[in-house]
Amino acid sequence: MSGENEALVTDLEKDTGDGQSRQRSTIAFAYLDLKSATEIAQAIHSNVGLGECAEDQLAAWTNQSPKSSGFRLQLTTARLFNLIDGGGSALRLTDLGRMLVDPSQMRDAKARAFLTVPLYRTVFDKYRGGVLPPAAALERDFVSLGVAEKQKERARQVFERSAEQAGFFESGRNRLVMPAVAVKPDFAPPPPQHDDGANQERGKKSGSGGGDIGDHDPLILGLFQKLPEPDADWPAKDRLKWLQTAANIFDLVYKGEGGIVVSLARADRSPRHDE
Repeated sequence: MSGENEALVTDLEKDTGDGQSRQRSTIAFAYLDLKSATEIAQAIHSNVGLGECAEDQLAAWTNQSPKSSGFRLQLTTARLFNLIDGGGSALRLTDLGRMLVDPSQMRDAKARAFLTVPLYRTVFDKYRGGVLPPAAALERDFVSLGVAEKQKERARQVFERSAEQAGFFESGRNRLVMPAVAVKPDFAPPPPQHDDGANQERGKKSGSGGGDIGDHDPLILGLFQKLPEPDADWPAKDRLKWLQTAANIFDLVYKGEGGIVVSLARADRSPRHDE
């Protein structure tokens, strides 16, 4: 990841065209805000859905020249927020980009996109539960974290706009607070049941062993409600979607550093218990 971040820093500083790239930053941060990156993701979704497009197509959809520095910078920013990947004739939305264009998941996706930017994640972890310093002190902090001296003001301004757009300033502009994410309809826990035997039987079918899991977060309860019945046909791509959703929920619910990446791969199927 460090190599990718260094490449992004280099691309961003080249794309600014302001002659300030001689003092290179050593931590990746955005030169355009989250809203600008979101516009790129929404343009792709509006025209090709979950498909792919060429850079010149995307430039036309956003009323820009494909060779303009503004368009190149906007592409790089969308990549930095992890909303798009690919290039040339094969630009596409990432899983996070797909979440962002879904109105029911947009709030969650914006918060996650904000925290994918290395500088923003570092600052969030440093000041979590505390108060952000005034602008001048925050800029000095940015420099100590690897932002080039001449870029510190711009970095702070874009950081503040992106934090507000992602919902991190809802408790005040001097605090970075992870936005609350409402339980989505797809993950809503089932209504209370009052029969004595049926609940335990349903619990056994869902893999809970009939135990009491009522104290768990509603997101986790809802997640397990989405598991299909045993022996059902469950395609690998749908399993991947469920596992990635689980990883996202665990990141929200539990503390701890690091993340989980889930991907499809060719593998021998594990033997079934009845084989």
